Amino acid sequence: MSTQHSNGEQAPLLRRGPTANKEQPPVHRSVRAIIYGVLTVIFVVGLIVVSVFWEEVGGIVGEFPKDPEQAARRLLKIAPIIDGHIDLPLVAREEYANNASWLDLEKEVNGHVDIPRLKKGQVGGFFWSAYVACPTDEATFELALTSQQIKTAIGRGRIASLLGIEGGHQLGNSIAVLRQLYLLGVRYVTLTHVCHNAFADSNGVQPGIIPRWNGLSSLGVSLIHEMNRIGMLVDLSHTSDETARQALKLTQAPVIWSHSSSRAVHDVPRNVPDDILAMIGTDAPGKVDAVVMVNFNPPFVANPGNATVQTVADHIDHIAEIAGKNHVGLGSDYDGIAETPKGLEDVSKYPALIAELFRRGWTRFELAGLTGRNLLRVMDGAERVAQELQDLGTEPSYDIYDKRKDVGTRIDL
Repeated sequence: MSTQHSNGEQAPLLRRGPTANKEQPPVHRSVRAIIYGVLTVIFVVGLIVVSVFWEEVGGIVGEFPKDPEQAARRLLKIAPIIDGHIDLPLVAREEYANNASWLDLEKEVNGHVDIPRLKKGQVGGFFWSAYVACPTDEATFELALTSQQIKTAIGRGRIASLLGIEGGHQLGNSIAVLRQLYLLGVRYVTLTHVCHNAFADSNGVQPGIIPRWNGLSSLGVSLIHEMNRIGMLVDLSHTSDETARQALKLTQAPVIWSHSSSRAVHDVPRNVPDDILAMIGTDAPGKVDAVVMVNFNPPFVANPGNATVQTVADHIDHIAEIAGKNHVGLGSDYDGIAETPKGLEDVSKYPALIAELFRRGWTRFELAGLTGRNLLRVMDGAERVAQELQDLGTEPSYDIYDKRKDVGTRIDL
């Protein structure tokens, strides 16, 4: 027994006797006091926070008012409404002619939603629902972005609707805007209108306009490359003769004149001269597939008082004679002209023009080309070229108008 006690295995865990009640050292008492003090401070701070923010914190975790109206207000103060569907844009369109500046939401409006009532209803957020009615079998128009979509729309009994931009000045001197317009559905850009721009020279309105670039500017060259790359049709109506010649030599894709007639038939700057018409075609190297879509505007068709369905047919015949019947179409300029030829007073009169050409010996196949198939071929060609260029990895054009001061200079690394 004495041996076991000596090796400590049986030694008691706690000392007995007078030493068991010996006081703790002073340092232990100090640590304990600090801990108690910290806990007391935390408790007091917690009481203060709860008392100050009880409306926010206690609104959820505490007891609700017994009155349902007060309970609702308290809840919505910390958990406001987020509504999944409010048709406020519909009110703007139907009640305010789609003019958001007329819709003063600071005041009560003719509807269910405005800022005072949103605040009163304790709304924290909502989805503004954008809505148009579902299409019906009776729909008349159908957006078309490609030649195939035009055919599909017509096959469904609809009127295909396409977008074109008349005048490169509307690009704001920016090729980047061209790409944005294409994404928005635009499918041709007229390089100029009646004014020169950063890309090209116009033929103006009267003879003798002084050129700015003598055709295309360097930025205009880049613009045509980019139009070819993305599939935007190059429209040469309104351009100067030199602009048109240079564009035909430069483009890799078919082009159009969206609304121009023959200068040989009626000598005005807006019409296309024979030497340019001779550059159009697919039957010889160096020629470019194109369609010249004849304008009905009387000042471009004949001398004052002489514009008729027959004189419009004369323009079509002459363009067909020089460029070929596969390269002529119709670009009336209806609703953009102050007067019309006799017999072509509005869009209901197209059959009169087709009948006149039928009398002149045009076949049904040639007439079908004139009325639309020639344009479809050109569109299809431009789409095909764009796909080929993109498949080759052709870089977008990043060229910037040299007079812009809001951007830096590109550095090739």
